[in-house]
Amino acid sequence: MGMGYELGRRGEPVLPDELRDRFEVLHGRPCQVAELHGGLTNRNLKVTTEDGSYVMRISDPSSAALAIDRDNEHSNTSIAGEDGVGAPVIGRLREDDIMLLGFIEGRTLSPEDFALPGVIERVAAACRRLHQGDRFVNDFDMFDIRKGYLRLIGERGYRLPVGYTDFETQTEQIRRSMTARSEPTVACNNDLLAANFIDQGDRVRVIDYEYAGNNDACFELGNTWSECHLTDDQLELLITSYYGRPLRNKMARARLHGLVSMYGWTLWASIQDATSAIEFDYWSWGLEKYERAVELFASPDFDRLLDEVQRPD
Repeated sequence: MGMGYELGRRGEPVLPDELRDRFEVLHGRPCQVAELHGGLTNRNLKVTTEDGSYVMRISDPSSAALAIDRDNEHSNTSIAGEDGVGAPVIGRLREDDIMLLGFIEGRTLSPEDFALPGVIERVAAACRRLHQGDRFVNDFDMFDIRKGYLRLIGERGYRLPVGYTDFETQTEQIRRSMTARSEPTVACNNDLLAANFIDQGDRVRVIDYEYAGNNDACFELGNTWSECHLTDDQLELLITSYYGRPLRNKMARARLHGLVSMYGWTLWASIQDATSAIEFDYWSWGLEKYERAVELFASPDFDRLLDEVQRPD
């Protein structure tokens, strides 16, 4: 998850000789290198040549437990790049899980940036462009992915937050309530942390397609609400900007999808806590999501949202 374009403090060369050789195989240019910090499942390097800048994206082998298909990621990244929403794909070394992308100039967003004038509107427009583009090569369903994560954790004995499985009934209630009004699926990123938005001033671009797949647009909007820590008022502006008018059932749908995403990504963090070699406090990251999910499960809003998601506007 999450690959913001944030340079290392000194921008020092960090590319080992074997990776430098791989870059030159991919692109055939001598280069200078700086680390890009922010990735939670990948190592990302900014590679600069005489003819431009690129991102070398090196996947962590331990991420195989996270339901990531690198072939799908490559295909979907290529589709988003060709549609002008994401970065263009320059090349790939499949055997090394390395992908070379064009570097997008711009400012990596933070959650605080969503309070700035125009940012939410540009983010909504970016999501709309992505969703109106070509379909991706696979589907994404957090309900199913979460079950797979939970099964894996049980099989391998990884730790879970206390009381995690107490909310299985509510999760099934959400799934059933969603079926009352059918929604088409569209090409979604499904992992829109603030750092996966690059603001170029006149528009926002979207990066990192590890979890991309065709999905309900309201999952994208609700997951953005969750991952970017938006207020309910900010989510309402995001919904209104995306659809062109305020919609009560879409607001409810996005909040419920955001709840399911928090509940699901909690398990992602549990797996990463047990398997990843990256130095990051995955457990605390996931526990924060779990606590927010529990708060909404227990809130009087929960039953209201189940009702409103089934009603027409």
